[in-house]
Amino acid sequence: MTRPDNPIRQVADSLLSIEVELRQLGLWASELPPEEAFQSTKPFCIDTLEFHQWLQFVFVARMKELIAHDHPLPAVSGIAPMAEEHFRGRPEPGSELVRELETIDRLLSGG
Repeated sequence: MTRPDNPIRQVADSLLSIEVELRQLGLWASELPPEEAFQSTKPFCIDTLEFHQWLQFVFVARMKELIAHDHPLPAVSGIAPMAEEHFRGRPEPGSELVRELETIDRLLSGG
């Protein structure tokens, strides 16, 4: 049985919160971007995807896959600063999403 304070469980809960925030912001997509968008070599696929697309289709999807297959999670994460930069000057209020990303950064980075 998984204890509520289990780090894997906490990361899974945080991923769900990230998805909820993206949906509430109207940024959750029902269709995958074109395959070539995932071929980027830049961090966060910044040249081919919007940040929220990268969150949904790369980060959240990959993390769910790691958890489902009992693979090790990343030992460090620093996504919240990118989210802060992305939402600066945009009409969507991203503060709740940034907070959720700060949580997952902290969980993955061991603090």
